[in-house]
Amino acid sequence: MNQQDDMNLCTDQSIMNNINPVTCLGITFANDADRRAYFTNVLREKLQDSEFCKIGGFPIGSDEDILNLSDPPYYTVCPNPWITEFIAEWEHKPKQFEGHNYHREPFAADVSEGKNDPIYNAHSYHTKVPHKAIMRYLLHYTQPGDIILDGFCGTGMTGVAAQMCGNREEVLSLGYQVKADGAILQEEIGEDGTKVWTSFSRLGERRAILSDLSPAATFIAYNYNRRIDVMAFEKKATHILEQVEKEYGWMYDTLHVDGKTKGKINYIVWSDVFICPECSKEINLWNESVDEIQRCVNDIFSCSQCGAELSKKKMDRAWVTEYDDVIKKTVKVAKQVQTLINYSVGTKRFFKKADEHDIKLYERIKGIKFNTNVPSDLLPDGFNTRQPIASHGVTHAHMFFTRRNLAIISYIRSYIDLTSNIGSTLLFWINAANRNLSRLSKLGTGNYFGGGGGAVNAGVLGTLYLPSFSVESSVIKMMKERLPKLARVMANLGESKNIITTQSSTLLSAPDSSFDYLFIDPPFGSNINYSELNFLWEVWLGPKTNIIEEAIENSIQKKGINEYRQLMTLCFKEAYRLLKPGKWMTVEFSNTKAAVWNSIQTALAEAGFIVANVSMLDKKLGSFKAVTTPTAVKQDLVISAYKPNDGFEERFKQEAQTGEGILDFVRTHLKYLPVIKRHKGLIQFIPERDPRILFDQMVAYHVRKGYTIPISSQEFQFALAQHFIERDGMYFLPDQAAEYDQKKISSGEATQLSIFVYDEASAIQWIRQLIKLKPQTFSDINPQFMQQLGGWSKNESKLDLRELLNQNFLCYDGKVDVPEQIHAYLSTNWKDLRNLLKDDPILRAKAQDRWYLPDPNKAGDLEKLREKALLKEFVEYKQAKKKLKVFRLEAVRTGFKKAWQERDYNTIVTVAEKIPNNVLEEDPKLLMWYDQAITRMGAV
Repeated sequence: MNQQDDMNLCTDQSIMNNINPVTCLGITFANDADRRAYFTNVLREKLQDSEFCKIGGFPIGSDEDILNLSDPPYYTVCPNPWITEFIAEWEHKPKQFEGHNYHREPFAADVSEGKNDPIYNAHSYHTKVPHKAIMRYLLHYTQPGDIILDGFCGTGMTGVAAQMCGNREEVLSLGYQVKADGAILQEEIGEDGTKVWTSFSRLGERRAILSDLSPAATFIAYNYNRRIDVMAFEKKATHILEQVEKEYGWMYDTLHVDGKTKGKINYIVWSDVFICPECSKEINLWNESVDEIQRCVNDIFSCSQCGAELSKKKMDRAWVTEYDDVIKKTVKVAKQVQTLINYSVGTKRFFKKADEHDIKLYERIKGIKFNTNVPSDLLPDGFNTRQPIASHGVTHAHMFFTRRNLAIISYIRSYIDLTSNIGSTLLFWINAANRNLSRLSKLGTGNYFGGGGGAVNAGVLGTLYLPSFSVESSVIKMMKERLPKLARVMANLGESKNIITTQSSTLLSAPDSSFDYLFIDPPFGSNINYSELNFLWEVWLGPKTNIIEEAIENSIQKKGINEYRQLMTLCFKEAYRLLKPGKWMTVEFSNTKAAVWNSIQTALAEAGFIVANVSMLDKKLGSFKAVTTPTAVKQDLVISAYKPNDGFEERFKQEAQTGEGILDFVRTHLKYLPVIKRHKGLIQFIPERDPRILFDQMVAYHVRKGYTIPISSQEFQFALAQHFIERDGMYFLPDQAAEYDQKKISSGEATQLSIFVYDEASAIQWIRQLIKLKPQTFSDINPQFMQQLGGWSKNESKLDLRELLNQNFLCYDGKVDVPEQIHAYLSTNWKDLRNLLKDDPILRAKAQDRWYLPDPNKAGDLEKLREKALLKEFVEYKQAKKKLKVFRLEAVRTGFKKAWQERDYNTIVTVAEKIPNNVLEEDPKLLMWYDQAITRMGAV
């Protein structure tokens, strides 16, 4: 960056001390404080505009709360009205490395980046992609100065990655090389099979617009995407801690076991109290269930009063009724008592049971009146918020904290001036520890008994679960420990300021085709209820999430899979509008439910995107759900999708439903597909190049555009064979085939995908793969096939193997010349059959009764017969009066396709309503026909 760029975008280091002139969006100010004051007043005026406040996702909160937290024009806790101006300014600057012939294959490599990075760990979040993982995508798809959008930004790691693309050390840490001129090199396989370093990107910052529905998320993202005066921050934070310790330090005093020496509390374990069902005595769960000698927590234990065998499930909680002076009312809450105290005397740490001094100290703390504001918001009704209400009677925000920690956190909060350059970072510092300082924090008994570090953790992530052994950590001690770590992170952040907006991604105020690349990690179904989990952060910040357009499945919000898909479709349509033609969007996917996966695919297709690749992102560490749930995601998928360029879109309008139009689609689509995929050095089969997947993509594109399907599957495969080059069951353009052949020399044959048989379509695919290289008899195929049937879908009609073979493949009867496929197999694998003619009796006898793939030139008649049989069954489904429980999915798919060709949308909708919802939601083809039929019926 040159000096003028720094001035124009307010990134000059001199603004840190707030004394030098700065220029922002073409306006020069005496200092940065004046810049902020000017744009705050402009934003204040915008907040008076009722139409502006109706923008989707506008947060819930007062104007003053929104203005206090915002730093306009860079960060607004509402829709950012300056996005268009920033884009215009960025686009106005010449891009040194911009080219007119932009072309990228999808980033097809599997990515593995750990979470143990200081930047990543500075502030937790429910889901988070490490910035180093995102850097790999940015370096692949973009060049310095390119503009990036993340519409579900979370903690803003995309913005951090955009900055770090200009940090030589960060790029080198990814395993790349960086030349003196800024060229970035990656290791590839050369033409001779040896490893070589080739240039693929340039060193330099990218620009990012970051958007999220949650004020908590955008607040975190803002602090990750700015530079501050780190020395001033550390000095102010240290001063606050000194003041807090001076006034409130006595709250963490305790007595050593000698009863005389004063110690300082590190943390206190609070235990749930239950009632013994036999003797009605109170049971301190820690005292009764924890075996210090055996170093474990017993699920079953004895009552110390009456000896009854007990477990948590057998007992009722003990409850207490007390007056809550924060909300000015009497409340009934689950009883918890101080049990175990970890404290220090000098540099030595000790454990002890809470004694009379500790109990009296806490009673004194409870009697102190607050002289600061504490959050007392009522918990919203939600899936996650119901748990602490039901288990512990926690109904308001302040009840998630002990009285001691609530007082000290609120005292620190009162010291923070958000209008100062470091004010937001100070709030970020304390908010980052919020969960660890709340009653959600728990004792990891495994580490506690094992003697290792990390005995105290932030609780069950992704929930608001209050544990039976909650931990109250010393605010003062924890904030002291976090301060130098956060300061180091802030010192290493990039120079530029990315732009943050708080709103729904269904509508962003930016011009069409504004962005060079999109990276998003959106919500996935019911995985995480972000607005509920962000509540504990947002009550300290002020503004709260507007849940109307929150794209999740949540029965309490009355949002199911259909509502989720509709919202994601709106978001992807907006993303499509904003992305430049011919450019890419990467979507991280983290949900194993087929219905959610299909909803994402359907939403992407409906928006106009074409998926070119799906790869794997391994974030190394799993959340609670990823570790314990049987269907949980262990490794996230990454979807690479592109927006077709204007040239193709225009040509398609002229060529649609013609042979040339189909070839043009395939030719264009193949250009976007990876030529090579490797895993552990081996070439992988690329599903997107499979002829059946190519056919499905072509069909989906025609359907989205409202056209009938101009060609059958067999005709399509015949056209592929005529006009494109086949390699290992995949189709390539000529130059791609040459590249594939060259790289295959050093890696060997492509590894075929393993196919899981669960319905008719997958069974056909499995048989096709089985007999493609080895034509076999029925007796050879049948035992292998039977082993595959364990996971057959309960709604799918089970077909006899002979029926599957007869309808989809050919069997050699020995009456004509041996087919080429069988001849090639036999002559290759049997020495005595080599050089025999195809009509040789010995060869015919060996080939007798073997099943093989039909020649594309002759497969049309077979397909027509099969389609006739499927349509006959579909008519029965159409005429059925009851819901269908077991049926042939292939018959429904074929019937839907025929109905679409005849524009009989009512038939599609009628039959769709007869099949189980989960089947419709989990089948991408059925879902596509159904959604499009609903759309067309609504348009009539």
